[in-house]
Amino acid sequence: MTTALDLKEKYTNEIIPELMKQYQYKNVMEVPRLLKVSLNRGVGEAIENPKAMEVSLDELTRISGQKASVRKSKKSIATFKLRENQPIGVKVTLHGKRMMLFLNKLINICLPKIRDFKGLSPKLDGNGNYTMGIKEQIIFPEIHYEKVDKVRGMDITIVTSAKTDDEARTLLTLLGMPFRK
Repeated sequence: MTTALDLKEKYTNEIIPELMKQYQYKNVMEVPRLLKVSLNRGVGEAIENPKAMEVSLDELTRISGQKASVRKSKKSIATFKLRENQPIGVKVTLHGKRMMLFLNKLINICLPKIRDFKGLSPKLDGNGNYTMGIKEQIIFPEIHYEKVDKVRGMDITIVTSAKTDDEARTLLTLLGMPFRK
């Protein structure tokens, strides 16, 4: 298994030269790089069940290795029984070494655990960023199946400095993201 340092070294020693050759960059600073990874979970059930927010906060903190923060609603929506400034979601943003550790764990440990996994969708957002949804938190080694009260998913967004989706997809593929062909 590779570590965050190995992933950083792979980026520096293998991926940068490959991208410079493939896209004819004249300067190393033009090469796309990873900026941040965001983990986000909407916890709508927290309106009726406040314990769900605590559980989600704890799970995202353990998964990411960094304290998660509570996101509050911006406006009231009567049909959802939602009031302004009511806790409604949990978010973590990772940079640097923690980001590399998380990506390494996601690519090498978690994604292969998904049942009937045929690869990730190769679609990006048009700005060089990739968002994927995880349906079950139990694919992460920090989550113990016996202690899970309910299966909850999350969104993972990988933000790159790439100018086009093609550059970002190449960067993520070289890092080891298993995209569908």
